[in-house]
Amino acid sequence: MLIMSSKRRRDSPEEEREEESRVSSFPDEVLERVLYCLKSHKDRSSVSLVCKDWYDEERWSRTHVFIGNCYSVSPEIVVRRFPNIRSVTLKGKPRFSDFNLVPENWGADIHPWLVIFASAYPFLEELRLKRMVISDESLEFLTQCFPNFKALSLVSCEGFSTNGLAVIATHCKNLTELDIQENSFEDLAGSWLGCFPESFTSLEVLNFANMQSEVSFDALERLVARCKCLKVLKVNKSVNLEQLQSLLVRAPQLTELGTGSFSQDLTGRQHVELANAFNSCKKLHTLSGLWDATSIYLPMLYSICTNLTFMNLSDVALRSWDLAKLLPSCPHLRRLWVVDTVEDKGLEAVGSSCPLLEELRVFPADPFDQDAILGGGGVTETGFVAVSRGCRNLRYVLYFCNQMTNAAIATVVQNCPGFTHFRLCIMIPCQADYLTNEPMDEAFGAVVKTCTKLQRLAVSGLLTDLTFEYIGKYAKNLETLSVAFAGRSDRGMQCVLEGCPKLRRLEVRDCPFGNAALLSGLERYESMRSLWMSACNVTMNGCRLLAKEMPRLNVEVIKEEENDDNHAEKVYVYRSVAGPRRDAPSFVLTL
Repeated sequence: MLIMSSKRRRDSPEEEREEESRVSSFPDEVLERVLYCLKSHKDRSSVSLVCKDWYDEERWSRTHVFIGNCYSVSPEIVVRRFPNIRSVTLKGKPRFSDFNLVPENWGADIHPWLVIFASAYPFLEELRLKRMVISDESLEFLTQCFPNFKALSLVSCEGFSTNGLAVIATHCKNLTELDIQENSFEDLAGSWLGCFPESFTSLEVLNFANMQSEVSFDALERLVARCKCLKVLKVNKSVNLEQLQSLLVRAPQLTELGTGSFSQDLTGRQHVELANAFNSCKKLHTLSGLWDATSIYLPMLYSICTNLTFMNLSDVALRSWDLAKLLPSCPHLRRLWVVDTVEDKGLEAVGSSCPLLEELRVFPADPFDQDAILGGGGVTETGFVAVSRGCRNLRYVLYFCNQMTNAAIATVVQNCPGFTHFRLCIMIPCQADYLTNEPMDEAFGAVVKTCTKLQRLAVSGLLTDLTFEYIGKYAKNLETLSVAFAGRSDRGMQCVLEGCPKLRRLEVRDCPFGNAALLSGLERYESMRSLWMSACNVTMNGCRLLAKEMPRLNVEVIKEEENDDNHAEKVYVYRSVAGPRRDAPSFVLTL
């Protein structure tokens, strides 16, 4: 309320100065407490706009900074603005939905940031990177320059090896978190876990679930036994069930668990011991992994399901009957990720067993198997409707399917009008409503008309410009839109840019949008984080005109292959206060 009242319209400049003086004299100790309670970076940024005193107080009191695009600002600017940062979250490469878009060696190297941070933030404690490049040299530099370093999270990053992780383990004496997710790195050996000193006991989060090679189980077992505050443990497939049982006995305090492989044959005694170990973990609320789990071993999980709020089954191809037996034991489930091998019957079980569910993600078992996609199977509109009937609190959905209808989507959103994230992926591009053969326009029209809080939308199927007219007219809270193989003309993209006032990120590929669509966003791009367009009808001339009209934007064209010199195959547009980047490779043309 303070922020809103400070922005209301004044009758005169004198009143504005009087009000600013009143706000500026807000007691420092009270303001400090107000800022301490603001955890959102958006809220803190809004507070900094109230007046100069509030700007200064927010500047000096901020300890965490979030940067959604590593080229939107320079590290020099960051350290000038915020002198007391202890935690940094930084995102690099652009992506379409969940897929990286740029070629190798595109950029997003963390090292220049670390060099600047070393002199400005010697007290840095946390570094969280997503889609960035970080080398072993950078990891070693990090250990040398930040003696109080505590938390490293790498998601979809590349450039390092397990040697770099060994350096972290060896030298970060106060490490509480090491989270390695979905990275592309050189997995040299499993001995890095043995580099933690025997005196090391501070670890609270350890996640190496996506590593491919074996790790030293003896080192892992000793580490888990020493770290009595360990809350999150996610291991990879090399850890078998007998080893998992040993870990659980040593860490019954876990709140999040990612299991190893379930492919081992257990004796009767081992089966009982593992079931007892699971049963001792009374505080678990998140479960993932379960690679190769079968009907034989799933019942031993029933005892820990009672308190689960998140179950990630995206690594196990469960069948409908297994899921139907498991879910009644999960009455408090809020988030569920599954593979489409559960089919519609499995989703019917979700609808009947999970009334509190808020997030559902259904992934394809093999997104690149065209024969399987064309041959049917997986999940359909029937399962989606079944979930919506039983899970009226659904807020987030990611749904991969082979077929869908307008009527089904209309029913889903009628049952669940509170969606904030709606991501539908019909696996066959340009697929129409398979019952009526009509475009899927009315489906997404129903989504944006009914779900007034919608923030993120991914569309698919056969779509005309009418879908985008609906989006522009009704999606007033939309922040991210992903579009592929859709639209008929420039008018579609124009409707979105003209009608969605809160749009921050627009991702477009394989659409007939051209220069007119690109240039229709001149009034919008500076208020957005980024625009991505690939395999569209944009030309170099259109991109040059955009760069000329909007000099504060970075307009980059990626030229990977020899083709029409005037065709802009991949275009990345983003706002930046740092100007054109200095590390662009030869295939990136900055206009």
